[in-house]
Amino acid sequence: MKILVTGGAGFIGSAVVRLAVRRGHQVVNLDALTYAANLDNVAPVSDSELYRFEQADIRDRPTLDRIFARHRPDVVMHLAAESHVDRSIDGPAAFIETNVMGSFNMLEAARAYWTDQGRPQDFRFHHISTDEVFGSLGKTGQFTETTPYDPRSPYSASKAGSDHLVRAWHETYGLPVVLTNCSNNYGPYHFPEKLVPVVILNALAGRQIPVYGDGGNVRDWLYVEDHADALLLVVEKGRVGRSYNIGGENEATNIDLVRTICAHMDDLHPQGAPHDRLIAFVPDRPGHDRRYAIDPARIRDELGWRPSVTVEQGLRRTVEWYLDNRDWWQPLLARDGVGKRLGTG
Repeated sequence: MKILVTGGAGFIGSAVVRLAVRRGHQVVNLDALTYAANLDNVAPVSDSELYRFEQADIRDRPTLDRIFARHRPDVVMHLAAESHVDRSIDGPAAFIETNVMGSFNMLEAARAYWTDQGRPQDFRFHHISTDEVFGSLGKTGQFTETTPYDPRSPYSASKAGSDHLVRAWHETYGLPVVLTNCSNNYGPYHFPEKLVPVVILNALAGRQIPVYGDGGNVRDWLYVEDHADALLLVVEKGRVGRSYNIGGENEATNIDLVRTICAHMDDLHPQGAPHDRLIAFVPDRPGHDRRYAIDPARIRDELGWRPSVTVEQGLRRTVEWYLDNRDWWQPLLARDGVGKRLGTG
C-alpha cells in the first residue's frame, strides 16, 4: 500500500511514518516543516527505499495536485494541522488557514485525483482529528462517536470545521473517507512545548514545572505508538464514512500525571530529586476544558483494537527516551515560543 501522510514530520505523523515503513508500506511524507516539524523524527526510516519526502504546504493546491499525480497514493492519512491550544489562543488565524482551508485543499486534491483514477473503491481519505471537538465533560461520562460537537478553543473549533468538511465531501461527492478522533497523545519525539516533555525537561533543568489552575483537569492519555497502530488499522479495515474514537483507556488528572513523571525522574535521574518540589500552580488558560474521556467501544468491537501501553509504562518509556536523546530535543528549545507561557488571552 502506498500512503500519502500529511504532517509526517510532526509528532503523531512521524510515528505513523515510522510504523508504516517498518510494516512494508510505501510512504510519501508531505510536510511544510513549520516550527513543530522535525525531519529527525523520521530519521530511523529516512534511508528506506519505501520512504519519500515532499516539502509542501497543504494550503498550496497546485503543489498538492502535482504530488498526487507524481506519487499516485492508494490512501491519504491527513494529520497536518496546527495543534497547540495555547498558540491558537494567541494567534487563531493560522489555525483556520491550515486546519480548515488546508483540509479543504487536501479534500479537493484527493477528490480530483480519485476521480481521475476512475473512483477506485479501495481508495481512502483518512482524516485524523481530536476529542477536543466534543467539548468538556463533567465528572462522569465518555465521548462516543455520536457525541454532539461543542468545541471551546480556536484549535478545537478549527478541527471541528475540518471534520465537518470531510463528512460533507463523503456525502456530497462520495469520496471514501474514514475519520478518527483521538485522546491526548504522548511519547517519544513530542515537541517540547507540550505538557509531558515540559515536565521532563523542566525537571531535568531544575526549573519550575507549571501546572494550570488546580491541576484537576482530566485527560485520557494515549501512547503515540499505540495511536499509530490504531490509525493504520482504521485506514486498512475501517468502514467507509465511519468515525472511530481512539483512546488510551488511561484517565488521569494533570497533577497526577505530573507527579508520576516526577517520580520516574526521581528514579531515572536522581540528581535534583525530589522533582515534585518544582511543581508550581499557575493561572489557568482561557476556556480550559475540565475533562475529556473516550469510549473506545467501536474500534474495539469492530476492529479488535485496544491500547497495549498503560500510562505508567508509557510515561516511563517517554522519560527514558528524553534522557537518552538530548541531541534531538536540545536544538528545539531555541524555536519560537518554546519555554514561554503562551495562551494567556
